[in-house]
Parts: sequence; C-alpha cells; structure tokens
Amino acid sequence: MAKKVVANLKSKTEAKPYAKVIRTLRSEKTGAYMFREDIVPLEKAPETLKKTN
Repeated sequence: MAKKVVANLKSKTEAKPYAKVIRTLRSEKTGAYMFREDIVPLEKAPETLKKTN
C-alpha cells in the first residue's frame, strides 16, 4: 500500500493566509467558458484577479 505523505512546510506561527482564486475565462477558439484555479497568498489575490490569462 502507498503511504500518505503529509508535508508540513511552515510552522503554525509563520503561516500566511492563502486564497483560492477561481477565474472564468472565455476560449478564443471555441467561445466556451473555462475556469482557472490558483492558490495565492491573500495579499496577491487582487493582482491575480486582474490578470487576463
């Protein structure tokens, strides 16, 4: 059986809050909608939402 690996990269006192940003994009080829998911630090979430791609 495979072992489940849990990585603890940061201690709880130094942890930064993260946000999951889901953007809706429209394909230029087909016109269909796509969803782009990014996990970013909370202070960079507004910058990520302003991106077009």
